[in-house]
Amino acid sequence: MPFTYICPECGKDFDPASFVWRCPFCKVPLDLMPFEMSLPLEAIKARPVTLWRYREALPFAADYTGWEVVTMGEGMSPLMPFNARTPNVLLKVEYLMPTLSFKDRGAAVLIAKARELGAARVIADSSGNAGTAIAAYAARAGLACEVYVPASASPKKLKQMAAHGATVHAIPGSREDTAAAAIAAVERGGAFYASHVYNPFFFQGTKTYAYELWEQLGGAPEVLVLPVGNGTLVLGAYYGFNDLLKLGLIERLPRMLAVQAEGCAPLARAFAAGERDAAPVVNIGTEAEGIAIAAPARHREILAAVRDTNGLILTVSDAAIEAARHDLARQGFYVEPTAAAPYAGLVEYVNGSMSGQLPIPHEPLFAGNPLRGEGTERVVVPLCGAGLKAG
Repeated sequence: MPFTYICPECGKDFDPASFVWRCPFCKVPLDLMPFEMSLPLEAIKARPVTLWRYREALPFAADYTGWEVVTMGEGMSPLMPFNARTPNVLLKVEYLMPTLSFKDRGAAVLIAKARELGAARVIADSSGNAGTAIAAYAARAGLACEVYVPASASPKKLKQMAAHGATVHAIPGSREDTAAAAIAAVERGGAFYASHVYNPFFFQGTKTYAYELWEQLGGAPEVLVLPVGNGTLVLGAYYGFNDLLKLGLIERLPRMLAVQAEGCAPLARAFAAGERDAAPVVNIGTEAEGIAIAAPARHREILAAVRDTNGLILTVSDAAIEAARHDLARQGFYVEPTAAAPYAGLVEYVNGSMSGQLPIPHEPLFAGNPLRGEGTERVVVPLCGAGLKAG
């Protein structure tokens, strides 16, 4: 079965084998045209606990086995309560992935697809975790890899990329300067743009987050709390739960509570103003480097996805992120600052909504305070990156 890109603006379609990375006419990210897929539960249960157990729902030919040389066992991360007193606050421990972040979901699928399309060399840009994931899976697949990163990125992440054999380009300036440098290199030709932002196959990997929750919970949670910068997990989870809804495997979408850092929050600003698009902002600084995206390329899709779930986008301060990181560590979960942002957002939401100081869209997310063990709503918070990556 062929898989085709489609432009969400003009409706033109494109062959992924052309290595096109955005619509050449509208200059916007491409989507993947809907394709036939299924989730045969009995067959899935008999397979190894990796994201490839869902291969009928992934954009590969039925007889494609190239993923077998790429996979490192990514997927099916643990789902644990924050502690015994909060049975409905569940942490999905995404940092227990081969490169220590949830980006392995998208990287594994994207690199397997790049290999199928005949790529020999890939280029990526990243604030850190996506770059390390692309570098690792490219090495596994035997593809040459270049990663463009901000010069301010964590030295530990830069070392990890280089250890996997990637050529690392540290770019002075903003995250947007880094993306521009990578795009310029791609446009010189000869490389596949393995972008976790522009390439829709990456989101086909992150959507497995939703499938796993469906298996682990026996359905959909009531609320998803998610970090949002470029929308890699927000959109992946949204696509995955929509797949489950269309297949009749769940009855409703979980509501999304998406969290941005105060120092760089274009999506939260647009959401609060009721805007369809998010205008770029100036990043005034945050420790949560993974979500410090001043001009997210898929801003329109992210805003629409959160609104479709009757959700909310809010911001948290670096002080709140650091407090959340401390609280998580005291429960045994050591995460980097970006990964603490969703839990900080949950704390801010609950405290704000209980005092009446936070705007609530339509209806509150919770009947009681889940951090006190109240209510019946199940809320899932991802722990996206290991604390060992920070600094």
